[in-house]
Amino acid sequence: MSGSQTPRVDDALTALAREHAPRVLALLARSLNDVDLADEAVQDALVDATRSWPTKGIPTNPGGWLLAVARRRAIDRVRSEAAAARRLRQHARSAPGHDDPPDETPNTPLSTSDYDDMPDERLRLIFLCCHPALDVDSQVALTLRLVGGLTTPEIASSFLLPEATLAQRIVRAKRKIKLASIPLHIPSNPRQRLGAVLAVIYLIFNEGYLSHANETGLRLNLLEESARLVALLQELVPDDTEVDGLRAMQLFAVARLSTRFDRDGELVLLADQDRSRWDLTTIRQANEVLTSAMSKMQPGPYQLQALIASYHANAPIAGDTNWTMIASLYAQLDAMTGSPVVRLNRAVAVAMADGPGAGLALLDTIVGLHAYHLFHASRAELLLLAGFPTAARDAFDTAHSLATNPVEQRHLQRRRDTLEHAR
Repeated sequence: MSGSQTPRVDDALTALAREHAPRVLALLARSLNDVDLADEAVQDALVDATRSWPTKGIPTNPGGWLLAVARRRAIDRVRSEAAAARRLRQHARSAPGHDDPPDETPNTPLSTSDYDDMPDERLRLIFLCCHPALDVDSQVALTLRLVGGLTTPEIASSFLLPEATLAQRIVRAKRKIKLASIPLHIPSNPRQRLGAVLAVIYLIFNEGYLSHANETGLRLNLLEESARLVALLQELVPDDTEVDGLRAMQLFAVARLSTRFDRDGELVLLADQDRSRWDLTTIRQANEVLTSAMSKMQPGPYQLQALIASYHANAPIAGDTNWTMIASLYAQLDAMTGSPVVRLNRAVAVAMADGPGAGLALLDTIVGLHAYHLFHASRAELLLLAGFPTAARDAFDTAHSLATNPVEQRHLQRRRDTLEHAR
């Protein structure tokens, strides 16, 4: 294959892993009733693609190709396990005092559903991964890995954990599902698992809105997938205020999407975005969804986050932003969640409302975020506002060393360079 074709193959392989693999995995998991086997089969098929596509070319239907190959790899694994079991029985029969064990060949009929017309299985798989037998962190990590199509490094970055720790958490979760024979279905009372499901979809959306690894900073497939999953949840649990809160928050964010990056693909901060280009129709839709949810007087974290987003989205210019109200809402959200990331956002809002000194004082109370690049980036900006450029430069350096997204790295370097030139 010529060098000019290599980037096209690389892009196709990336799309296969990120967009098609989660759909195929969900379908196979349902067909096989075995999440671990489905995951291994899909990974085998992805390896096959990396070996064959550069020489044989990209299939006309990549998703269908992946489904067919993953199905064959699953069959191969089942047959291999069955052969191993037969060999074990043969050895057992030759040992004195051993009776023949029962036939352990798995009964795993495979679906023949057409890939492009497959039923939606991903929401079902999310509910499986969010089973209460798993701790909440494992629920979220496993679902992001299997359904969201995120890599282990991307998930580890979201959790602020080492990759090895996150990988072990996912392995243990899959093993527990298999050993406990947890069924793959949506429970009769889906509200019992709704908190974990919403957390998963929220993180999928966040990764789409500003990817930890994608050079462009955006992963539109994840934005679309998270919106589709929320729409399914709205049908499954109608009138749930937190589902509607998450939907409103998504809409507010999407309304500003076209202004998040400039023509060169560089990050544009909220205060510097061209608000005349924001999608007012989508903002109005978000306002309606949020107003309806809040009228039921059942406040929750996603409604509060949507309300914070609404204060930004409805301010005609950055100077009109009601930072006092936003700081108050973050204080309520902090009390609800105890999240250090929420407290970080609260500190920034307090700085905008009451001055950088107040924000820095609150920032100093935060524990557990010293490996998080946005903690140091926020600290750098507040130090700069407070008149401490040397300390701000050091904080920008730390933030840059911890950031993994190329877009954010370039932004932090530009901020650092600006201070250097001002010396």
